[in-house]
Amino acid sequence: MALPWALAVLSLLPLLDAQSPACPNFSVPITNASLDQISGKWFYIASASRLPGYKEKASKIHASFFYFTPNHTEETILFREYMTMGDQCLYNCSRLKVQRENGTLSTSENDREYYEHLLLPKDPKTFMLASFPEDKQYMGLSFFAEKPEGTREQKEKFYDYLTGMGMDKSEVIYSDEKK
Repeated sequence: MALPWALAVLSLLPLLDAQSPACPNFSVPITNASLDQISGKWFYIASASRLPGYKEKASKIHASFFYFTPNHTEETILFREYMTMGDQCLYNCSRLKVQRENGTLSTSENDREYYEHLLLPKDPKTFMLASFPEDKQYMGLSFFAEKPEGTREQKEKFYDYLTGMGMDKSEVIYSDEKK
C-alpha cells in the first residue's frame, strides 16, 4: 500500500520543481574549489540594489573589470579593480576576507565591515554577490562574468536569482563596456 503512494508522490516532484523559481542558497560554505573557481579576471555585468545611494553610484559606472587572487592560508582575496566612471579611469586594490562557513566575503570601509554572499551558479564562467539578502529594504545582487557581456542564458540565471530574492528586472543597472 505504501509503495504506490510513494511512487505517486515521487512522480509529482518534478512538477513542484518546475513551478518554483531558482532561488539562491545563501548558506553554501566557501571551499578551496570555489575560491579557485573565482580566481582570475572578471567583468562587472549588472547589479540591482535597494541600498540608498547605490543606484546613483552604479549608474555612473561605464565598465569595470577586476582580478581575484585568493590566498587559501590567510583566508583573503587580493582584489584589484579597474573601472571607468564618466571620463575617469579608477584603480582600487584591497583585500577581501573570506568567511568560509557562512559563504561570505567581506571588506572594511570607514571602520565598518560589509558582507557579500558568494553565489556560484552551475555555469563556472559566472558568479554573483548578494548583499543584505534577508532585508527587503537594502538587498542587492551583482552579476559577474569572464567576458565583458554575459550571454542570454547567464543573464536569465541572474534574473532567476533576482526573482527568487524578491527583486524585479526593472531594478537592474547594466554596465556598458562600449563606452
